[in-house]
Amino acid sequence: MKKFCIKKSWIRTFVINLTILVCIASVFGVCFWTDSSVIASSSGYKAIYRGNENNKNVSLCINIYWGTEYVLNMLDILDENDAKATFFVGGTWASQNVDVLKEIYSRGHEIANHGYYHKDHKQIDLSRNIQEINYTHKLIKELIDVEMNLFMPPSGSYGAQTLEAAESLGYTTIMWSKDTIDWRDHDTNLICSRATKNMQNGDIILMHPTEHTKDALSNIIESYKNAGFSVVTVSENIA
Repeated sequence: MKKFCIKKSWIRTFVINLTILVCIASVFGVCFWTDSSVIASSSGYKAIYRGNENNKNVSLCINIYWGTEYVLNMLDILDENDAKATFFVGGTWASQNVDVLKEIYSRGHEIANHGYYHKDHKQIDLSRNIQEINYTHKLIKELIDVEMNLFMPPSGSYGAQTLEAAESLGYTTIMWSKDTIDWRDHDTNLICSRATKNMQNGDIILMHPTEHTKDALSNIIESYKNAGFSVVTVSENIA
């Protein structure tokens, strides 16, 4: 009986502590187990992690706030492989690299929104989320007369207010199904492996303009094409 009482007391203490932890998490907006893929706006709007799974398409998302020195070479490789990519451009980058931005667009690639200052969009309020997206939208409209409608939050960090902001501005929020992690790991073979492992219809692959991504790019495209995939823009992929 004594052992049973001790066990019962321990369980009661555990439940109380867990309840307190959950309450604290609710107050401070901390979540320990929620998958970001289930975050939605008040209207049910969600981010997209994969394109149309009925079509044998794949998309390369090239996010730019740095790495300008590799962009032109990557454009040449895309041309050589008859592939189109979606470039998610940061506002501060675009304002300082107008000629490169125009070159990307002139080669038929899709231009999309990556925020202005590379903020953590999960940590900023609705108003600032709107500003980050809208400032970049207006800048790109002014520079190359493009009305962007795709937004990828920097570092993939977003919350319900980010989705509310994007939705209010007529944007689709894009995430990814494969991450090359090329900003961290400077390994051409590893980048290629991450981009091409377990190929699936609608894959959206995240990458950046780095030296090793540039070196891996042709092999990545060829691998998908040899498997019967078309390398298309994100807009075409999610249609």
